[in-house]
Amino acid sequence: MFNIEDFDIKLETKYIGRHFLYSEEVDSTNSYLLNDKKKLENGTVLLSEFQSAGKGRLSRSWYSNKLQNLTFSILLNEKLDKLNPNHINLAASLAVAHSIENLYQLKTDLKWPNDVLIKNKKVSGILLESNSSGSKLDSIVIGIGLNANQHRFEGEYRIQPTSLKFEVKREISRERLLSEVLNNFEEILYGLKSNTKKMLDDWRDKCRMIGEHISIEINGELKGGIFYDIDANGFMILKDGDKLEKITNGDISVR
Repeated sequence: MFNIEDFDIKLETKYIGRHFLYSEEVDSTNSYLLNDKKKLENGTVLLSEFQSAGKGRLSRSWYSNKLQNLTFSILLNEKLDKLNPNHINLAASLAVAHSIENLYQLKTDLKWPNDVLIKNKKVSGILLESNSSGSKLDSIVIGIGLNANQHRFEGEYRIQPTSLKFEVKREISRERLLSEVLNNFEEILYGLKSNTKKMLDDWRDKCRMIGEHISIEINGELKGGIFYDIDANGFMILKDGDKLEKITNGDISVR
């Protein structure tokens, strides 16, 4: 079982994770926080050992073995007018990547918009969802699935999965890993207030796909070109010949 005391000892944040919810099973940690009727505190984190209806990007499911991984969501519901959801998306993947490198000395790569890879295998995925009233953003929920101790993956996957235990050949402390991710995420969020460019540049440095010929599937349509860059909002810029096109969502594969 997850030891909350061990987690709390390593948590160095001011607000992210300071209100911590633990559940053995929910349908979806994202859905639980999105449907919050109790006005939970800004920075609330919900960790569940199992999600019966875990969600991935593009309406896919996210499967994770009980008691082996980290499946959690972070709620942001204050001062959202100063935050760009796309920046938060990239910041979350960067926080996961930095945490893995800090704790286990493993090289990570980022796959746009928010997957974390080790040796071209997926170790973490992120799903950002939000609630709004008209044009006003009421809450943002960042759902993160991070393969810690799972060593067998059944079924078919678009990207071959891996886990930290598989890569480092030892049991992973989920408590230490979660605290590190939340510490890094809050630090990066704080930096966004004064220096968005630094976060974007840090993300670029970890995305080896930039400059590569890629294919991207968008709503069933396949496009090709060079992953030229990301723009100031974190959207992809696809270059096809002399044409530059902004891409807001899609599934990438390297040609």
